Parts: sequence; C-alpha cells; structure tokens
Amino acid sequence: MVRRLLRHRVVRRIASTIGTLLGVAVFVFVMLRAIPGDQITAGLGTEAAALTPTQREALSQYYGLDQPLPVQFFSWLGNVFTGNLGFSARAQRSVLDLTLASLPVTLELAVLAIVLAILIGVPLGMLAASKPESPRDVLGQVVSLAGLSVPAFLLATTLLSVFAAELGFNPNGRGFATLVQDPGLNLQQMFMPALVLGFGIAAPILRTTRTAVLDIRSNDFIRTARAKGVPPRRLQFKHVLGNALVPIVTMTGLQFGYLLGGAVVVEQIFSLPGIGRQVLLGIQQKEYAVVQSTVLVIALAFVLVNLLTDTLYRIIDPRVRAS
Repeated sequence: MVRRLLRHRVVRRIASTIGTLLGVAVFVFVMLRAIPGDQITAGLGTEAAALTPTQREALSQYYGLDQPLPVQFFSWLGNVFTGNLGFSARAQRSVLDLTLASLPVTLELAVLAIVLAILIGVPLGMLAASKPESPRDVLGQVVSLAGLSVPAFLLATTLLSVFAAELGFNPNGRGFATLVQDPGLNLQQMFMPALVLGFGIAAPILRTTRTAVLDIRSNDFIRTARAKGVPPRRLQFKHVLGNALVPIVTMTGLQFGYLLGGAVVVEQIFSLPGIGRQVLLGIQQKEYAVVQSTVLVIALAFVLVNLLTDTLYRIIDPRVRAS
C-alpha cells in the first residue's frame, strides 16, 4: 500500500513538472510573438526598411520565421529534447553554452542573497516575536517594511554610487571574474548585488519567522516545557524555532526560486553575466530561441527548488514524513 502511494506520488509529481514546463514553453512562445518586431528588425534596426522583399524572405527562411507558428513551436521543442537549445546570432554561440556560462553566476548570486536574507530575517524575526509590541518588534517591522518598499534598482544604484564615488570601491567596473578564476575579486563583485537582493528577501522571511514563532509559542507544549524548567536558549532554538522551520523553509524556497529569474535588474546594474541578463539581451534582440530556452531552464530550476523544499519538509518535520 505504501509503495503504491509513493509510486502514485512520483507519477503525479512528474506529470505536474511536465505540465508546468509545457505551459511555460507555450506562454513564452506566444508572448514573444505578441511583441512587435522580429529578429530581422532588431538586428538591422532602421536598415531593415531598405530590405527588398527577396532579401526579407531569405532572412525569414534563415531564422525560420516563414514557417507557421505551430511548426516553429514544435520544431524548437523537438530540438530542446535533443539538447539543442538554439543559437545566438548576437553572441555567436549556442544557447546551451551561454546558459552553462551564465547559470552558475545566477546560482551563486542567489545562494549568497539567500544566506544574507536568512542571517538578517530569521534573527530579527525571532527578536521581534520574543516581545510583541516592544521597540525590538517595531525595529523588525521597520526593517521588514523597508525591505518590501525600497525598489531593488534604487538600492542598487544608491549603493553603487556611494561605494564607487565616495569610497572608490567598484569591483564590478572590472571584467567579471568567476569563483574559480579569482575567488577574492568574485566575492567582491557579488557582495553588493547579493546584499541588495538579500535585503529585499529578508523582509518576507522576517515576517514569516515572526508569525511562525508567535504561533508556536502559544502552543501548550511550549508552556509545558517552560514549566519543566527547560533553559530559555534551548527552548527558543530547539522547541520554538525547530517547530517553526516549515513555513520559514517554504518562504525561503519560494524566494530562491524567484531569484533564479527575478535578479535581471540587479544583474544589469552590476554588469553580472547571469541568466536574467541573458534573457533581457535576448528580448532586446528578439532572439526567440535564446529567450524561450533560457526561460525553460529557469522554470526547470524553479521546479527543482520546489522539489528540494518538499524534501526538506520531510527531514525537519516528522509529521510530514508520517503523512
């Protein structure tokens, strides 16, 4: 019986993943075609008006724009299943090579931002919940409100201007260095972008932590543990925080998935060659294969993050394993 339920769950998850990716593929394909212009006009600019009908037809055949939309979609999707994500005329490289180069940058940025967000959000959330309506709670609410209300582009440009103009610190003005090439320079270039993203993500994590901790502290088993003389530090971290981890992990997983595709503005401001910037450049140049394949990779990464989050539920909460 247990094996059958497990098998049904796996089949359901696989079907859900395939359905999600297919829906994303269709949505992106349709939305790109709804944007005025095409790869020909984006590449040639005003010179596209001087093309003769024969030249335009030849270019349309070269880019595959002369085919019906269903044929274009299934041709691209069939190539994706074979590992061919397309070719970027702008970069003169395959989309697969571009993605393999840009995805680690975004993943590193997302991991650093999540770490900073947890270091800011969880302690402040626990501090705010320890004494509601007190000055420490007000401080947590102010930090949360600032993280939610200050736009990432404004905080990014402000930090970049202050550090570059006033302190002479602008490592992002140099060529990007990977973690393997130059770890020191890489971490310097990643610090400010991760701080900007981490500050914004810390706000929902802080609020989730505060709400979860307050909810757990009102349970009977916490009062019983306190009556039995459990030390306050152990009570706070093992019993309270340990039982509040599920909503915190949920919020963290959602924010991490958002970072994989939502860091495009910060990547552009700090000149990071991440996957979000790759999508932005692809949209500007109307490179359909670049945008479609890259967004599909982002969607797949988001699904994998959700799967990892579900797995963490079962590790940290025995009640989820039992269910």
